[in-house]
Amino acid sequence: MAIEVYLEIGAKHCFAAAVEFPGWARRGKGEDGALDELDNYRERYRAVAERAGIKVPKTDLAVVERLPERKGDTDFGVLGATPQVDTRPTASAAAKRLAALVQAVWDELDEVRATVTEELRKGPRGGGRDREKMFAHVIGAEAGYGRMIGIRHKQPDNDDTAAITAMRADLLAALSRASDGTPLRDNGWTQRYAARRIAWHALDHAWEMQDKTLG
Repeated sequence: MAIEVYLEIGAKHCFAAAVEFPGWARRGKGEDGALDELDNYRERYRAVAERAGIKVPKTDLAVVERLPERKGDTDFGVLGATPQVDTRPTASAAAKRLAALVQAVWDELDEVRATVTEELRKGPRGGGRDREKMFAHVIGAEAGYGRMIGIRHKQPDNDDTAAITAMRADLLAALSRASDGTPLRDNGWTQRYAARRIAWHALDHAWEMQDKTLG
C-alpha cells in the first residue's frame, strides 16, 4: 500500500508529511518539491523508525489531503496546520505506535547531541544556533507543546536530565492512549497532530545538528 501524505501549501513553500510516520515531514518549493524532499529523506527517517522496530515501506507516496498554511507558518518554516487526517480516532495499538516513534526521535536527538560539536557551522550571514542553544530551543518548544495537550511543565535546563525525562514521560503518556480524534484539551491539539509536531520539530533540529557539526 502507498504511504499516505498530506500537503500544507503556502504561497512560496509546501510541507509534505507522512500521515502515519510522525517526524517524517519536509518542506520544498511547490507540491512536487516538497514530495521530492520527503522522498529524499526516506532512508534517513527509516533509520530513526527502526529504533522503534517500525519499518518504512519502499512504496509510493500518495497525497490524501491538501490544506492551506496557517497564518504564514509554512512559508516561515513551521508545520503549523492540523489536517483532517489528524482527527481520525486512534486505537490503543496505533497510539502506542505513535508514541514509540516520538520516543525514537528523542533517542535520535539525544544521540546526535552527544556526538556533534558544541559549535555548529553558521549560515551565510553568520546566523544559526550552536548545539546547546538548539537543544534548549527544542525542549522549550516541547514544554509549550505540552500545554496544547493539557500537560504543564516548566522548560527544563539542558543538564536537568530528570526534569527532561519527566516531561517526556508525561507527553508520551498522553500520546500513547487511545483517542477519539478530538483535541486533548479545549482549543488544543489532537493527539496525532501533537505527535507529528513534537517529532518533526525535534528531528528537524537533530538533522540540522548533524549537517552543521564541525567534527
